[in-house]
Amino acid sequence: MASHDTSQARVNIRRATAADAAEVATVYIASRRGAVAWLPTVGSDAEIRAFVIDRMVPERETWVAEYGRRIAAVLVLDGDEVDQFYVAPADQRRGVGDRLLAHAKRLRPTGLRLHAFQKNTPARRFYEDRGFVAKALTDGATNMEREPDVLYEWIP
Repeated sequence: MASHDTSQARVNIRRATAADAAEVATVYIASRRGAVAWLPTVGSDAEIRAFVIDRMVPERETWVAEYGRRIAAVLVLDGDEVDQFYVAPADQRRGVGDRLLAHAKRLRPTGLRLHAFQKNTPARRFYEDRGFVAKALTDGATNMEREPDVLYEWIP
């Protein structure tokens, strides 16, 4: 299991607000660019930023984990699905992702599901280490990137 940063107590998890939207967009873009550089980009940074600010944060159940006043991770829930989950590259492997995913599990105690790209070995290991089980492999036809993915489920 991943090592955990001893400063986890400094992590605050809360619902994102409109005032957070620009910083949420920055984390979203940086994480996608850094962690999954092989992933085809769908939309320009400006288009992604507009989506996050105008639609994702105001219309979806968006949660943030922050160190002090800096947003370090973002998680979006859609029913029992983790629709988006990104940790800023500088904050990965520090325990903030663990804390935010544990929060999602508390919010959805009957179970969660999510998709991870098949090529994203670090993400897949992260989810599997936290009790998610691969249920199906897809050819990517249903995601915007057209990249093969894995459906994971966590059932307590």
